[in-house]
This record gives sequence, structure tokens and C-alpha cells, in this order.
Amino acid sequence: MSKQRVTRRQFLNYTLTGVGGFMAAGMLMPMVRFAVDPVLKHNPAGDFIVTDKKISDITNEPVRVDFSFEQQDAWYTAEVTNTAWVYKDDKGEIVALSPVCKHLGCTVDWNTDKANPEHFFCPCHNGLYTKDGTNVPGTPPSAPLDVYPYKEVDGYLALGKAAPRKEA
Repeated sequence: MSKQRVTRRQFLNYTLTGVGGFMAAGMLMPMVRFAVDPVLKHNPAGDFIVTDKKISDITNEPVRVDFSFEQQDAWYTAEVTNTAWVYKDDKGEIVALSPVCKHLGCTVDWNTDKANPEHFFCPCHNGLYTKDGTNVPGTPPSAPLDVYPYKEVDGYLALGKAAPRKEA
């Protein structure tokens, strides 16, 4: 123990600082919890959204698949609809492409440009992509279309979040 005595003024200062700190912490903790809780909440459904497209119905011709899900932004929940172009490649594997053009974010369509059949076409600046989503050189897009990861859930197609294509 220290031999110096604590004066009444120091004792009162320490006591009021400690009590004030506990009171401030008691008021701030619910606010911090309120702000952080939605971020830490676990989504039990996982990252894949089940679509209404059966795996057995997918052919080698790209078809547009729309799927909806609830997106939560902090305390606000909204219904969001996304789209994918889905087909089976030559190996029989499913390919799910994002319809968002990598040039300016317009929406691409399959086989709508009469001058370039069997291509994805972006009408904003005449952007072209091949069937596998690769951008055609000499057109505005600078990167291939993003790819959705997929899995099968009870015979139906489930899509994850679109990600840029990993080049070999």
C-alpha cells in the first residue's frame, strides 16, 4: 500500500469517474448491440437460392431463369429479383451466366442480334459475348460475363452469388 493519503477531492474524483464510466457503458451497450446485431446474424438458408427451374429441363440452349430472394440491409428487408442465363455445355455441365454486361452494366440477351446469331448481345453499345460468356474482341466489353455457382437441391437448380470468371 502506498503511504500517500488520498485526499477527499481525489476520492470524490475517482468515485465519480468510475460511476460515470459504468453509467455510460450501460447506456452505450444496447446501442452498440442494436447496431451490430443484424450484421452478425447467421443466415440458416445458406448462400444458394433455389430457382423454379428443374435440372432435367435444362438443355444446350441458353434460357433466362429469374429467381427472387429476400435481401436484408441492416433492418430493411426487400424482395430482390435476379436473372441468369442457364444452359448445359458440350460436357453436359450446367453453365449459369450473369446477364450484366461488363462494359456499362446493361442487360445482355441471347440470340437477339440478327447480325451475330448464337451470341449474347448488349444493346447499349453493341457488345458481344460468345455462348460461354467470353467477350468478343473488338467489342466494348473488357471482361467475360460473371458466372453463378450452382448446385442441385431436390432436382431444382440453386444459384449462389455471381462472381467473376476465374481464367485458366
